[in-house]
Amino acid sequence: MICLNITGHEVEKLEDPFGLLSGERYEFFLELEVDEEDELFSVKGIGLKCIYVRDGNQEKITSYHFFEHGTEKVLDFELEDDEEELVLTYCKKYAVEEVEEGIE
Repeated sequence: MICLNITGHEVEKLEDPFGLLSGERYEFFLELEVDEEDELFSVKGIGLKCIYVRDGNQEKITSYHFFEHGTEKVLDFELEDDEEELVLTYCKKYAVEEVEEGIE
């Protein structure tokens, strides 16, 4: 069951100055709305930092962590499978927009 609602984001395309990594990498900071009844809830707000990689036909989230706004404290929680799919779909959509905006 999906308990996350993504309400906004910041994204930055990461550059590989030495050309060691294949594909494109994006760092996302997702703003989340979490139900008050969820153990992840914080009155300060919760975010999710993740690295999204697009390499040829493969797209994936290579790392992520939840954090509490204000303190930036890393929270020890994992995404459920359906939540991870939601985050991946979101990142796919907005990484494309980031590239298109960079072209303009």
